[in-house]
Amino acid sequence: MENLLTISLIPVFLIFVLLEYFYLKKKNQSHIFRFNDAITNLNIGVGHLLTRLFTGFILIGAYTYFYNIAPIKLPENIWTWIACFFLYDFFFYWAHRWGHEVNLFWAAHSVHHQSEDYNLSVALRQSWLHALLAFVIFLPVPFMGMPAEIFFINAAISGLYQFWIHTETIHKMPKWFEYIFNTPSHHRVHHAVNPEYIDKNHGATLIIWDRMFGTFAQEVKHPSYGVTKPINTWNPLWSNLIYFSDLWEASKLMKWKDKLILIFKKPGWRPEYLGGLMPIPEVDENTVQKYDITPISNGLNTYVLIQFLLIVLGSVGFLYYFNILSPFQQLTGFSALLLSLIICGAILEQKGWVKYVEYLRLLIALTVINSIYYISFQNWFK
Repeated sequence: MENLLTISLIPVFLIFVLLEYFYLKKKNQSHIFRFNDAITNLNIGVGHLLTRLFTGFILIGAYTYFYNIAPIKLPENIWTWIACFFLYDFFFYWAHRWGHEVNLFWAAHSVHHQSEDYNLSVALRQSWLHALLAFVIFLPVPFMGMPAEIFFINAAISGLYQFWIHTETIHKMPKWFEYIFNTPSHHRVHHAVNPEYIDKNHGATLIIWDRMFGTFAQEVKHPSYGVTKPINTWNPLWSNLIYFSDLWEASKLMKWKDKLILIFKKPGWRPEYLGGLMPIPEVDENTVQKYDITPISNGLNTYVLIQFLLIVLGSVGFLYYFNILSPFQQLTGFSALLLSLIICGAILEQKGWVKYVEYLRLLIALTVINSIYYISFQNWFK
């Protein structure tokens, strides 16, 4: 059921991304969309859907376990739905806040913030690992006896709400709305690297938690987007792993005690003998240089776009049939799609090794097609 919902939403999200692009182009603001950045955002989003197929059962299993040992079970009525809305939003605030204030969680969550542009494609740039780490913060909810169906539907609704706030096309909502709810203005602050905006506005649907716990900031000047240490890559896999690599490199210089402490400290923390907390660099929007290597040819851009469309179609089929595929088919299908995502990034970065990896991808793709045809869907394939 979840996979069918995801499949139905994919074209909706892509249509809204296109509508925003054409609207901005009409307003002579198409610079807010860069092809390489937007494609990378979307590829990372596809990777998020694919990895969730393998991690989702862990989340559901953990939720079910804590629900089964709950001292009470809440009834499925309107009051439980309302309570779940506020509980989910409250715990999301803390999960999101930890995602910015604890190195281990930031390592997983930071991929969502790496884009140096701000448009609806950024909303789809979701971490492949963060849900596994952050879900532990939500475990008090099933222990309170909240039915799983109500919780996960609320989570889906919250995710849908957060899609529209990733835009610069909406300046401000009415004052009463801005006071209670998360809005594009509040969330632009959240994605900013300006020192005064760092670690602010963590809310999902509601902004009241930030006002209550001292993490709210009003949008005053136009934000600059990205992360304080630019990643300079279009590789979707490396984008998800790069901060873990940074932590590993930083830990090599530390004593054993500090190596362990590092993962629970805030980003930028260093022991005193290494200079202490690293300062947040000032940002000048007029002089900041976004990562953008020499543009590739229009032909290769077209090739990447076609590859992306094929990846989306392949992912839709993979999601639809996932539960009846054998483990071998699941693994080879996932490998072919993941390799395709990486190759798109490598083409955008003009990597010389991409042509060799392309042969490997074609071999895996042929194995997948052969497996599906001869084992599972012979009549359908004809």
